[in-house]
Amino acid sequence: MKIVHFSWEFPPTIVGGLGTVAMELSSMQVKMGNEVVVFTLNKDNKLITVDNFKGVEVHRPMISDFTSTFFLFADDELRKWGEGFKFFADVVTYNILSASKLVNLLVRKYGRVFDIIHAHDWLGIMAGISAKKELGIPLIFHVHSTEKGRTMGRGSKIIEEMEYAGGDEADCVITVSEAMRDELYSMGFSPRKVKVCWNGVDPEKYNPARVSEEEKLTLRELYGIKNDEKMILFIGRLVGVKGADNLVKSMPMILEEFPKTKLVILGTGDMAEYIRLLIKSIGLQDEVILREEFVSEDERIRHYAAADLVVLPSLYEPFGIVCTEAMAMEKPVVVGARGTSGMREQVIPSGEEQCGIHINPYDPNDIAWGVKEILGREDCGAWMGKNGRKRVLKYFRWDQVAERILRIYKEVISR
Repeated sequence: MKIVHFSWEFPPTIVGGLGTVAMELSSMQVKMGNEVVVFTLNKDNKLITVDNFKGVEVHRPMISDFTSTFFLFADDELRKWGEGFKFFADVVTYNILSASKLVNLLVRKYGRVFDIIHAHDWLGIMAGISAKKELGIPLIFHVHSTEKGRTMGRGSKIIEEMEYAGGDEADCVITVSEAMRDELYSMGFSPRKVKVCWNGVDPEKYNPARVSEEEKLTLRELYGIKNDEKMILFIGRLVGVKGADNLVKSMPMILEEFPKTKLVILGTGDMAEYIRLLIKSIGLQDEVILREEFVSEDERIRHYAAADLVVLPSLYEPFGIVCTEAMAMEKPVVVGARGTSGMREQVIPSGEEQCGIHINPYDPNDIAWGVKEILGREDCGAWMGKNGRKRVLKYFRWDQVAERILRIYKEVISR
């Protein structure tokens, strides 16, 4: 099969889960014998325009700064974006140039043929819609999250309209969890179009056996965590919906019962300064370590290995790849399970297959309860971690994800 992806994120530019999915899915599709082309943003125009990544043909059109030009006919909402308007202009430009290159150069000039277009989120759907209309081939709209959800209802109406247009124009909408499917239904997306396909993880890469005891010890020493202390880990963007602030607020209640506990927060985002001030105001400078940095994947894996448990109190998390990574690394997880939460589907909260705890991420008291439920066990829930990896191997491998999506492609094409 010959597949085109429009994904704003792609290596070496990975910001969040969308980029990880595009990278893993496209490279797995190549492994399965498909011809795959990805159009992605050329960040700062510093990357080569045609590349190869694990067999994936990557196009990064050079973009010009159209910020001032687009601003001339922007409405009041877009004008209020301020400095953020450049991001919007860059995304629109990337979509226009990518669709144009696919249609006019690859197809019409060079005579290449493609079977399906796969556009990821609003960031790629404009190119997807345009290419579908020009080429007359099916369009998949892959919704990883929605503007309304990730901004807690305070986002851009224009981006919401782009998402609705994507749902209307696409032949099929793939989304990442049953929770996300229900959100799309509530927004008016056609139930006959929406298909659920969980994201995945590479269990060979995310394998606790690959990290030595010495590496774990070295990382714990980096944060001043002693052998008799427990390490709680939060990995994620430091933005409101990820709930790191509520986790910090839960720490005094955790420390009352388990004083030999340290929390490591690893990530970047616009809430970093607030979280730093929060740590200081509560007096947790010795117990909470904020590392405001985007680290390499190898170092992230070492953090999972060194931790005793991973806590992800997201208020909104359509899937949660970090949760799957932690489970693959045999770590018990405490996860937000209110509203749109794909982690609620990943994590079994009770019974013989239990691999973690579900909590109300809005309530620091409930977060503290969930963490203490694991810390209070003799083995700190190590058996839950083992169950988590078993669940990953059974349901959350990238080859399973790719197979499911290829079946969806074939079903759409046959229609």
